[in-house]
Amino acid sequence: FTLQTNCGDIVISLLGAKAPATNTVLTTLAKAGFYDNSICHRLTTSGLYVLQCGDPLGTGVGGPKFRFKDENLPKASANNYPAGTVAMANNGPNSNGSQFFLVYANTSLGPNYTIWGKITKGLDIVQYVASKGVVKGGTDGTPAQKISINSVKVA
Repeated sequence: FTLQTNCGDIVISLLGAKAPATNTVLTTLAKAGFYDNSICHRLTTSGLYVLQCGDPLGTGVGGPKFRFKDENLPKASANNYPAGTVAMANNGPNSNGSQFFLVYANTSLGPNYTIWGKITKGLDIVQYVASKGVVKGGTDGTPAQKISINSVKVA
């Protein structure tokens, strides 16, 4: 699963056996061009270290017209979302859609987000985007370094 971005390719190894429904939904959306020409709309740089993508509207509220169940939730522990983790963003239990986040530094979160992949190439790209910070300062908002998904290649 390769995110072909304006900043370079980010290659994600899918955790198929651990998150089969999630991987099926995301690869189906990707093959249909759902993520093409969409921006990664949210960067957090304090407490949690993630770049959020997958909203075709670029607002944080867009997604497909369906939701699906959580799977492969980690245990509640320190750094339960280590650098390189790729997980679903959601707004409550079993509310997964199309949005996901790329973890660029070890992060501790509630065990509420389906882990579906691991970045195997391009973590440095996400870290570079994070190093540029958030538009207008702060620790949570639009990345100052624009990063957009041009297309997704599914192997």
